[in-house]
Order: sequence, then C-alpha cells, then structure tokens
Amino acid sequence: KMAEKQEEPSNAQNGEPDNAEEGEEKKKKKVKREDLPPFEIVTGERLPAIFFKFQFRNVEYSSGRNKTFLCYVLESQGKESVTSRGYLEDEHAAAHAEMAFFNTILPKCESSLRYNVTWYVSSSPCVTCADRITETLKKNKNLRLTIMVGRLFMWEEPEMQAALKNMKSAGCKLRIMKPQDFEYVWQNFVEQEEGEEAKSFVPWEDIQENFQYYEEKLAEIL
Repeated sequence: KMAEKQEEPSNAQNGEPDNAEEGEEKKKKKVKREDLPPFEIVTGERLPAIFFKFQFRNVEYSSGRNKTFLCYVLESQGKESVTSRGYLEDEHAAAHAEMAFFNTILPKCESSLRYNVTWYVSSSPCVTCADRITETLKKNKNLRLTIMVGRLFMWEEPEMQAALKNMKSAGCKLRIMKPQDFEYVWQNFVEQEEGEEAKSFVPWEDIQENFQYYEEKLAEIL
C-alpha cells in the first residue's frame, strides 16, 4: 500500500538513477570526485523545492533516493544564545552529509560552549555515519544532537539496528519527522519562488501513515 506513487518527478530529473540497486552500488563506489566545487557552507542558502519534494518524501520504497540532504539548526549556549542554520548534501561534500557536518561545522564550535544541534535529514544515517555520530557524542559532552529523519535507511539489517541503538545510548535523540516537521523544513530551508507569497506546505497523501509506519519500526528497533 505504500509503494511509490506515479506522480513523482522522474528520477532522471533529479539526476538520480532509476534503478535503486544501481544507486546503492554507485554509493559504495563513490570516491572523492575532483571536479566537485570546494565544499563550503552557505548559511541562508535554501534547497530547491523539487529536491525537497522528492528526497524528503517519507515513502517506504525509496527508489532513486540515494542522496542525503541534511538541514541543521545549531544553537550555542554561552553568555547569549546564537542560532545558525544551513543545509548540506552529499554531493558538495565528497562525503556523506553527516560526516560533512562533523568535518566542517563542528570544528568551528568552541569546546567551552554547549551546543544543541537538530538535524532534519531525508533518511537515517548509514552504519558508518551512525558509528561516527556515536563516537562524536561520546567525545563531546557539550553536544546534544537530535536527528529528525524522513525515512529509515536499511532498518531491517541487524548491523544497522545495532548502530542505531548505539547512537541512542550515546545520547542521540532519533525521531521520525511528523507532518509538522516537514512543514518546518519547507518554511525554513526550501527556496520560495521570488516575489511570491511564501507558498504553504502541501502534505502528500500518505504522509501521516508513512510517519506512523516508520515510527513503529523505530520504536521496535530502539
């Protein structure tokens, strides 16, 4: 009942392979590509609406959705609280977006301050990224991390389940995005058309059922 709907933008339009298996293979083989622009974080930059609508959709069979988009809100708590936000995607980074966050944004954080970080990610991390999250949280006692995910990635794999449990025991809060969370991302991280009133978020048909489906799965794992 939760198979893909036909009205998805075609995968080709997103530069995605049509075949999910092929996408997974490519992901494994993805080596650092020299022709990518140097990775930089542009705060205030927003992701294109078509990427959001395709990549963040909380479907069960995520055919062609083999890129991770990570939107983050970083609050530092010192004398005064400072909030910054931005988004990362795998491609800029020649690494997974989760790694890119740790390699490029976290080092700029002063170790004396406490940080509350919330990620809104299209799907939950792979095993390697999950292990890195666990490691980072154990090392940085001043870091609080909440990860809101649209979908669970390879959640049937025992290795993946173990990695998610380790993240939880290291203090990471893992949550499935509710319709309101998708709306928050839409309002705060997605490009709005120039000169138009900000378009309101239009939930897709099965957004609530899919949220409940993944929430049950996550509860079983954790």
